[in-house]
Order: sequence, then structure tokens, then C-alpha cells
Amino acid sequence: MTTAKFRPASILKAVLLVSAVALLPATTAGLAAVDAESGPQFGKLLAIYQRIKASYVEPVDDEKLIKGAIDGMLASLDPHSSFLDARDFENLRTQTDGAYGGLGLSVTMDDGAVKVIAPTRESPADKAGMKAGDFITHLDGKLIYGGTLDEAVDRMRGVPGTDIRLTIFRPGRTEPFDVTVTRAIIDLKPVDWEVKDNIGIVTVASFSAEVGKDVADAVKGIRAKLGGKVPAGLVLDLRQNPGGLLDEAVTLSDLFLDKGQIVSQRGRYARDNESYSAQAGDIARGIPLIVLIDAGSASASEIVAGALQDQHRALVMGERSFGKGSVQTLLALTRTTALKLTTARYFTPNGRSVQEGGIEPDITVPQISDPDVRARAARVFRESDLRGHLVNEVDLDEKVLETDKLEDPRFKMTAEELKAKGIEDFQLYYAMQTIKRTAPGMLASRRK
Repeated sequence: MTTAKFRPASILKAVLLVSAVALLPATTAGLAAVDAESGPQFGKLLAIYQRIKASYVEPVDDEKLIKGAIDGMLASLDPHSSFLDARDFENLRTQTDGAYGGLGLSVTMDDGAVKVIAPTRESPADKAGMKAGDFITHLDGKLIYGGTLDEAVDRMRGVPGTDIRLTIFRPGRTEPFDVTVTRAIIDLKPVDWEVKDNIGIVTVASFSAEVGKDVADAVKGIRAKLGGKVPAGLVLDLRQNPGGLLDEAVTLSDLFLDKGQIVSQRGRYARDNESYSAQAGDIARGIPLIVLIDAGSASASEIVAGALQDQHRALVMGERSFGKGSVQTLLALTRTTALKLTTARYFTPNGRSVQEGGIEPDITVPQISDPDVRARAARVFRESDLRGHLVNEVDLDEKVLETDKLEDPRFKMTAEELKAKGIEDFQLYYAMQTIKRTAPGMLASRRK
């Protein structure tokens, strides 16, 4: 998250859950300043550097050693602070353009293995059936375990129209399997909408520039499709949305709120503290609103869900969200390098920090239309699973964080049984059924 209007919904697909960032200059004097107490520690670092240069079995490049030292420092802080070299900036430019040749995957490293965070909706990876939590072990038959994330991402990207064979290990299955995916131009479309059974469904895949406007246009489009009539309700689908621009999260939340705080952020210094409030005007005019979230809903998505939940404007449904409640700022070092540094935490209107714990839905609904859901639920991946993550300022009960990994006795139907009934997306189906039960009474009270 950030306070700057900076376009990318994510900086790098290779980073777990990236956020849009503010671009701030770092002065030479500020970078060079080292207090007296830390001086001896820098001497230790220099001594190790000199020993490596003098005694390592092969000559070592200075740039490699310095980058390793920088990466090590930042890795000791939290998973979202990192150094961006010229190569990373090129990836940033690619993502900023909103289109690239590849598979459409958000991935991370987990104990030396490449792990899928989420496939981009309607991307080649999504259409090939890849799931959050999948491990990619081989690319075109070559083992990638133990390599770097950058190397794996470079090999997965490529010329649109070309194929790549991925070997997948999926928790819950006993044997790995191969998936052949055809690379394509990944043209990110952050907002989509449709009307089903007099209910408007707005899907937001990321929080890039103009998302707030796009959602407003979607609501207008839904009413136009209904001949100017008010829909029975709206479903705002934020599942598998990794976040993006804070400004757009605020704008989107404000569309459905008349007043009150949307989000606040607090940092180490007063200059890092901000508060954002809603302006009068609910574009949906008070009709029933359900926000769908899951373990892939992070950062900006959690801001929207938390704001609408705390302000009692929407019913939040689905699964506990990812739990990324921190703010990153991009500090420019040179024209081609920068430091992405965690500088603040954000809080919902009621003062809740979503860091680690995420947003707990008002109604928990597992995605039982996924045939692998029960096997994968016990291995779901969130912020609290990341090594070195920031801890919540309130001591969270680990048992609470594990409850969503338990099987819910209310939902016993299998994916095959649901499919036979024509239900492909159980969470969306459940949300629509809830609106159908709620809307008549609410709409009648509004007409009085």
C-alpha cells in the first residue's frame, strides 16, 4: 500500500504480494550516516568482506557480495522489504505497462521451491487449472528446486504462443503431474462485471490506476442492463486480489459509504501517519452488498473489506483473508535502483490491524466447488506463514489463525454433487442466495 498515485497494482509478479509504492528520494547524507554504536558492526561486515575476497576458493565479484549483503539485511526485517536493482526496475516497468508475455502467475519461494500464490484470472495458467498452493518443481523437465525465483520467472515468461511444460506437486495429491501452458500477452483487466438473477457481480482482480472509476462505471452498467432498475443487490468479488494502490482502495470503499473513516496508517514517525474518510454519496444507494474474500485477498483488498465491514455497509463472506497489513515505500537510490521498505501499518475504522490475522468474514463459506479444497485447506498460505513477517501489535491466538483449516460441518456436498446441480462457484452461489433472501425486505423498507 502507499499514499502515492503510482500505477502498478503489483511491482513484480515474482514477489509474494506486492504493493504499489511511493517514490521518494534518499539523500546521500542520509544514506551515509552511521551512528557511533553501529560503527563496530560495520567494521565486522567489512572484515568478512575482505576475508571472502582474499580467501574464497574462486574470485568473487564485488557486486555479487554487496547485493548479497543488502539482500540479507532486508530479509532480516520482513518479507516485503527488498532491494530493487536495474533488472527489478525493468520488471517494474513491464508490470506498469499492464501487459507482458507469460503465464499469469503470482509466485513466491517456499523452502527452495516455487510456490503459486494465485493465477491471474482468465490467464493461461488459470485456464490450465493451476491453483493457489501448487508447487512448480520442473520447467520443461528440468528441476528448478534450489534455484532463484528470478530464474524461474524468467523461464516462465517468453514469446506469446510458445508452450512450456510445468511439473506440479499439489498438496492433497499423491503424485506430481504435468501441465502444458501456452504463453500469452497478459493484459491485466482489473475490473469485470455481469448480471445474474437481477444481482450485479463486480469482480476486482487488482487495485491498479482507475479501478475506483471502473467500479463506478460497472455499477452504472449493471443498472443500464437492468433497464434503469435497481438490482436486488451487489456482490463485490475480491477473491485472489493481491492488492495495489491505496488511493484506489480508498476510492472504491468511498463509492459505497456516506461517511466515516475508511482506513488509517501509522508509522514510526508522525509524517507516516494518515487517515482517509468517506465523502457523502453511496453509488449503490443502500442496496444489499456482499464482499467476497479468500486467502488470496490481500492488502488493498483487506482495506476495502475491513472498511465496509466496520462501517456495517457490507456483509463480508468467504474465507479469512491473507493478512498483509503493512505499507511499503519505494526510496530511490539511483536512477535505476531503489529500496522498497516497510514504513507503516494500516488499520480499519475500528482500529483493527489485519497484519497476520487478516479480515475474518462475517459468514465463513469454503469454496467446496473446488475438488481439492479439503486437502489444500490444511496447507493454506498466508502472511502469518511467511518467515520474518511483522507480528501483530495485539498478541493473536494461534488457535484462531488455525480455525479456518478445519473442515466446516455445514458444507458436506462434494464438488461433483455441486457440478451436477450446475453450481461451478459455490462461494458466489452462496452470496447470491443470501442476497435473494435479504433483498426483498430491505428494498421494501427503502421504498417506505
